[in-house]
Amino acid sequence: MDRFDQKASTLGPVEPEAPPPPCDQELVTAFEVLRPRNPAGPVIFSSAHSGRIYPAAFVAASRLDPLTLRRSEDAFVDELFGAAPDLGAILMRAHFPRAYMDVNREPYELDPKMFEGRLPAFANTRSMRVAGGLGTIARMVGEAKEIYARKLTVEEGLARIESLYKPWHRALRGLLQQAWRQRGVAVLVDCHSMPSNAGRADRIKADIVLGDRYGASCDPAFTEAAESHLRGLGYVVARNKPYAGGFITEHYGDPAASWHALQIEINRGLYMDEATLERAPGFEELQKDLREVMQALIDVAGGLGERSLAAE
Repeated sequence: MDRFDQKASTLGPVEPEAPPPPCDQELVTAFEVLRPRNPAGPVIFSSAHSGRIYPAAFVAASRLDPLTLRRSEDAFVDELFGAAPDLGAILMRAHFPRAYMDVNREPYELDPKMFEGRLPAFANTRSMRVAGGLGTIARMVGEAKEIYARKLTVEEGLARIESLYKPWHRALRGLLQQAWRQRGVAVLVDCHSMPSNAGRADRIKADIVLGDRYGASCDPAFTEAAESHLRGLGYVVARNKPYAGGFITEHYGDPAASWHALQIEINRGLYMDEATLERAPGFEELQKDLREVMQALIDVAGGLGERSLAAE
């Protein structure tokens, strides 16, 4: 198939713990699925942008230093939500960095200016994200800094999609399918972080932004539970502005079919030094608070699952 359709039944789920070898041999394990010993519900927490294994060939091909390359990374988000398996939920986390491959995009959202040769006709070359340099394979990082010192070949780009993007989404969809079959409901919590833009007039004032595609991607009970607990813990919470949810939230959120997806964006200023990319003193406190929020979401999912199974 030329076009990758994650919803096509012909793809089928693949075994999450054994993705195909990636195009760069340094990424032997492209992503990881951490399962609970005692499953407590149909919830999958996903951290798609916290990967921090930077292939040497990628770094060598960049005009940027390694620290600058990491500016788009959702650093430590997988650790902030690391209690998921202890609470009975699955945690799926990428090891490849967002700057190398962004799975929160369409599969072929590609910028023709980045490549030697002609992209496939089905590539989406005109999206707003491509125009901003932030397609499936990013052209820019941080404050509009160009990543590459040379153009990539089309074959290089397509190899990343085949070896990283597709296995990630097949595995994620397989986990959600399994949860839905077993519990009558599937819940995805898509975990991210956002720059604080400290000192800028347009800086984000919220501590946490919850994205549910303006109510289209999940039952309102999930958003309300997350917001209520976060506000009770003293956090400033916004809904959908400036982040309503990306490709993952939009693609997997289908409440009418009992598939729910909620995006959580955490202000990096809460838990890390954005200049050095090191954990800040508030890291452990935030981690503890998020454990409470995660439990609330698992409880809501369990209630929906019981009602769904009872209705069958």
